[in-house]
Amino acid sequence: MAYRYAIYWAPPRGHPLWRAGCAWLGRDPETSEEIVPEPEPIASPATHASLTADARRYGWHATLKAPFRLAANATEGAFDAAVAAFAAACRPFPAPPLAVASLAGFLAVVPAEPCPELDALANHAVRELDHFRAPPTEDEVAKRRRAGLTPRQEQLLASWGYPYVMEEWRFHMTLTGRLPPDQIDPLRLALAERFAPALATPLVIAEIALYVEPEAGAPFRLLRRYPFAAPHVRGGWSDASACPRPSR
Repeated sequence: MAYRYAIYWAPPRGHPLWRAGCAWLGRDPETSEEIVPEPEPIASPATHASLTADARRYGWHATLKAPFRLAANATEGAFDAAVAAFAAACRPFPAPPLAVASLAGFLAVVPAEPCPELDALANHAVRELDHFRAPPTEDEVAKRRRAGLTPRQEQLLASWGYPYVMEEWRFHMTLTGRLPPDQIDPLRLALAERFAPALATPLVIAEIALYVEPEAGAPFRLLRRYPFAAPHVRGGWSDASACPRPSR
């Protein structure tokens, strides 16, 4: 059994955005392949290693349900089956346009416009799979609070073990750690140029992925992808219909 589990979204393996993100971070979390990055002329190799250290460990992804330990009465097999059932109840939908942007002082790939379908997917993943989550430890709670939480974020932390869920959640695929203010725009422009071909390629949200942290502090691995299997319904999407709640 792994130390922690996380439900992420990752681009399809054959999509340019998967290759571009793994190449920038220097690691493919699905194969564990180490990739020699090409940071120039964006940053020197040493600067690049520092900028991407945390994102590299977590692997190229967008968080749906943040890393957690399994509850004492849960098994990996039962959790795997629940994630598969959850995904099977969801329908594929077109991804919104994506762009490189600054988010709280770091750079990430984010939606260029609102996407209720993504919000619904994350909200349902948090709710429907939460009975597998062990409560956070006191140290984990203290770590979250060191960032400075709003009263609403404190409520979410108490309810879901993580403060950035529901209306506080933002889809993002992390590219860097926090940057000095004067470095944000130059690096954003350089990364936007590098990622432009990948971001211009149409993308469908059609699966979720289970990432695992084999032991505390180890790099996360993409253990399994789960395809969406519900049929498409013409006429748009809604929180209730894009990803229906599976039966437990």
